[in-house]
Amino acid sequence: MTTRQLASGVIPPEQEAACVAGREEVLDTSAAAYAPRHPVWCLDAQPLQWLQETRGPIAATQQQGKRVADADERHGTARLFMCADPLSGFRQATARGRRTKAAGALAVAQMCDTRSPDGEQVTLVCDHLNTHTKGAFYDAFAPERARASSKRFTCCYTPQHGSGLHGAACARRCLTSQCLHDRRIAALTALHTDIALWSEQTNANQRGVDWQCRIENARGKLKRLYPKIQA
Repeated sequence: MTTRQLASGVIPPEQEAACVAGREEVLDTSAAAYAPRHPVWCLDAQPLQWLQETRGPIAATQQQGKRVADADERHGTARLFMCADPLSGFRQATARGRRTKAAGALAVAQMCDTRSPDGEQVTLVCDHLNTHTKGAFYDAFAPERARASSKRFTCCYTPQHGSGLHGAACARRCLTSQCLHDRRIAALTALHTDIALWSEQTNANQRGVDWQCRIENARGKLKRLYPKIQA
């Protein structure tokens, strides 16, 4: 029996052309210089569940801290969306009650209204979930607005075995560890309050993402992923 802990993560396949092509596409997009009229945004999502305490907590005393029961009950799910402009340091977290295509489109539309109301062209880095498509706009809006929104975006998809290869995935993990870790959240309103406060405090610092990995680095450090070409 070992005492070592297992590290979770994606194990990419070796020598798969589709995987390395998708990685280089994302890395090339992430390396582009900041262009306010053509920003690069990232979109990531994760499921959440509502957990409610089954027994009330015991208040803290001079001898002991506050105590809560380890039992809880699940009474619903939600979807957390993280939209990030990694070069400017802007993050916007939103939550929806259901995992639908319309929910993803509404999260992106809210980012548009906040960051680019003048209709700039946007490159959107996202993974291959069926909610992250241009068709999602038609599930959320009337055809006229859906077409206008879809024309603004050029999608850059992460490879299947590298979905965390962009700034929104990094921001989402920070939000989870700093705001949601080891907590029971029982309602959408409470979640909205907490993630809005986290977004405001993070944006006030204007911390951009200093992306260190370039295509040249990937070709050296991840050369086992690249197909072997016979001369």
